[in-house]
Amino acid sequence: MKKIISVLTATRAEYGLLKPLIKKLSKIEEFDVRIVATGMHLSQEFGLTYKEIEQDGFVIDKKIEILLSSDTSSSVSKSMGLAMISFADYFSSLKPNLLIVLGDRYETLAVSLVAMNEKIPIAHLYGGEKTEGAIDDVIRHSITKLSYLHFTSTDEYRKRVVQLGEHPNRVFNVGALGIENILNEKLLTKKELEASLNISLDKKYAIATFHPVTLEDKTAKAQITNLLDVCSEYENINFIFTKSNADANGRMINKILDEYEKKADNIYVFTSLGMLRYLSALKYCSFVIGNSSSGLLEAPTFKIPTINIGDRQKGRQKASSVIDCLPDKSSIQKAIDKAIENEFIDISKNTVNPYGDGNSSDKIIKILKKYLLKENIDLKKSFYDCEVNE
Repeated sequence: MKKIISVLTATRAEYGLLKPLIKKLSKIEEFDVRIVATGMHLSQEFGLTYKEIEQDGFVIDKKIEILLSSDTSSSVSKSMGLAMISFADYFSSLKPNLLIVLGDRYETLAVSLVAMNEKIPIAHLYGGEKTEGAIDDVIRHSITKLSYLHFTSTDEYRKRVVQLGEHPNRVFNVGALGIENILNEKLLTKKELEASLNISLDKKYAIATFHPVTLEDKTAKAQITNLLDVCSEYENINFIFTKSNADANGRMINKILDEYEKKADNIYVFTSLGMLRYLSALKYCSFVIGNSSSGLLEAPTFKIPTINIGDRQKGRQKASSVIDCLPDKSSIQKAIDKAIENEFIDISKNTVNPYGDGNSSDKIIKILKKYLLKENIDLKKSFYDCEVNE
């Protein structure tokens, strides 16, 4: 009997990271890989990005709609409830041998809770990280406690998962899948990217993404407005924005982005670029700006500066190419000026990405084979006390 592995994906970024792992898992004869798409993938508003999964040649086993067309914290809670109801039916019918989840989104927590109730082992990428400005931090640590196998992106994060009481024998530092995509995907040429985006790339451009800082109250509007006001003043630089996630206040940010695109000649807004266009755009851009994790995880591999705004990514490990700044106009302007200085450009060209060597999926698969094909998984986890065992 083949081992059924269910892979959860709810966002464009999440799928982009999981793609190389799904591709390799699907080629293993002993595994029956089932992709389940939910969340933003199924929303017209967020680009119906499930189509990208199908365009890559994968079959989606199930599409489960959970997203409400609202922008409040209560709608997030209701979406989590819908996820638990819908995935309870799905998992009780499929009965997978393993669920693979990535990251720290609320949908992932809801689905992981259902898997726990169904006694389905969970393999989690990427625990142990810190994003102190976002509710994601609490969600990520909660998913860690629900999971059996842990794949982290740095050794520091591995130690933190162990600190949360997970046994070191089940916690593995495998590096970041995003780096693997950069090294192995055949990216677009600059001319192909221009044609795809329908934007002239003759002058400098930056890639920008800004999400709500979910542990702050009513700051999203002011912060995105500050960012856009500053960007519009740099007439010699184009700013290519990808829209925000379906978090509380995410839709408000996206509405403001659309409004600025109409009145600023150097601001371009895309609902989703998709992994290939996004990574290709990173390859040729002058810098990355915003508060997305991509600026910390992927951008350093391209040897380009990252301007990390505010507290959303506070606590993550950062390369020397990352400039932290406050979400006010003066700080953002100073950060942009620094990012385009030759001195900092040289620093970025020599930066070392702390998130691995680009060989993550092979490391993950080797471990999955060991546990699914050779060893019995015992869900009766004992709490690992660091002080007692050190």
